[in-house]
Amino acid sequence: MKILVTGATGYIGKRLIPLLLNDGHTIICPVRDKIRAESYYKHQKNIQLIEADFLKNTSLEVIPKDIDVVYYLVHSMSNSAKEFHILEEKCAINFKQFAESTPLKQVIYLSGITNDTKLSKHLLSRKNVENTLKSNHYALTTFKAGIIVGSGSSSFEIIRDLVEKLPIMVAPKWLNTKTQPLSIRDVLSFLHKALGKKELYNTSYDIFGPEVLTYKTMLLQFAKARKLKRSIITVPVMTPKLSSYWLYFVTSTSYKLASSLVNSMGVEVIGEKSNINQLLDIKPMSYKKAVKLAFRKIEQNSIISSWKDSYISSGKLKKYVHEFINVPEFGCFKDFKSKKIRNLEKTKDKIWSIGGETGWYYGTILWKLRGFIDQFFGGTGLRRGRRHPTELNLGDALDFWRVIYADKEKGKLLLYAEMILPGEAWLEFKIKEGVLHQTATFRPHGIAGRLYWYAVVPFHWFIFNGMIRKISKP
Repeated sequence: MKILVTGATGYIGKRLIPLLLNDGHTIICPVRDKIRAESYYKHQKNIQLIEADFLKNTSLEVIPKDIDVVYYLVHSMSNSAKEFHILEEKCAINFKQFAESTPLKQVIYLSGITNDTKLSKHLLSRKNVENTLKSNHYALTTFKAGIIVGSGSSSFEIIRDLVEKLPIMVAPKWLNTKTQPLSIRDVLSFLHKALGKKELYNTSYDIFGPEVLTYKTMLLQFAKARKLKRSIITVPVMTPKLSSYWLYFVTSTSYKLASSLVNSMGVEVIGEKSNINQLLDIKPMSYKKAVKLAFRKIEQNSIISSWKDSYISSGKLKKYVHEFINVPEFGCFKDFKSKKIRNLEKTKDKIWSIGGETGWYYGTILWKLRGFIDQFFGGTGLRRGRRHPTELNLGDALDFWRVIYADKEKGKLLLYAEMILPGEAWLEFKIKEGVLHQTATFRPHGIAGRLYWYAVVPFHWFIFNGMIRKISKP
């Protein structure tokens, strides 16, 4: 089959596409940033990447129309609570217009469980998208999932942050909200097995795990699985705003995303029973098993996708990473260091391991202080870490940086700052003729930007000198 997969660089898409390729299907992926997507799929065959934006219906004209099935995995392209539902509806309308001009037979849409009478804005938007996608031209198959548990998923990483950082939690009352967590492996099984299945044409199913758990129970079971002793006290007086700040300061989510999550977490996510498990021969695993399998992936350093690599994890980059690849020269301040190296491969390994658990090699306290200041002013801080300890791909999140260029063979790594700054910043590592060149570039925005640069110059001298010395050391 020829299958079109939207959301190819997203958390679900990056895990689903390899399954479809293994079955011998041809995959078409409309993406907003083709260069970024190519870094993920450069070694894959039978996959075609096309630059298109579902917010712009004219851009969809380049997508081939001889497709059989579509996986619709588009979700909000903004972390603004005021506009995401408008964008989602616009994407769905433009997609439907395109889809009805093709001979496709089936659209498979992954949504959220929407059975509660009082839904959050995000769940109402998912429901609206489902209604928008319905058509007499093709068959729509909708799967509605609750909390997805898997390495790199937003819910898993937030629970992990809370459990591992807080021995005692004074938490909001929504921790008593009931839900039915579902393993990422089971989500992929439902999506995979629904392909071309006529019994599922024009149907909608809730998909969920075998247990009804509160968020509090999930946290405690997670702690038990990690052999950590944790106590949770829920209080009724914590407002949604305070709850959002609580999530924001403790976990790796942004404030806007935390606010959206708080609104959703007050809604019970209980699925309606059906025969879908029997139809597709799927027996969803328990929450405990899902957590165990997720940590197995983490321990093996084999996390395929992470929500932290999404552009909205910081909100700084809106569309294309390659727009920042040409580091400006005019009107910029630069901190340039160079040092001769004696062990090329070891130096490359150090560069490609920077950040995350490894740290920044020098001035650790100052890096942490900068991360805290960034977080205090609404930035991401150092909380995101990195997806893999030694691998970097174009578009990956790296603490409060974003990978703009990464070619280990050439010995060049370019990072763009996603911290709160009165300007823009780049950090480049480049090895040429046995010499490591390290360049920090800052393009200030007005007088505030210039004052900021002069204020941090002493710290830069201390940190960047120590960093290049440590990296180049054999």
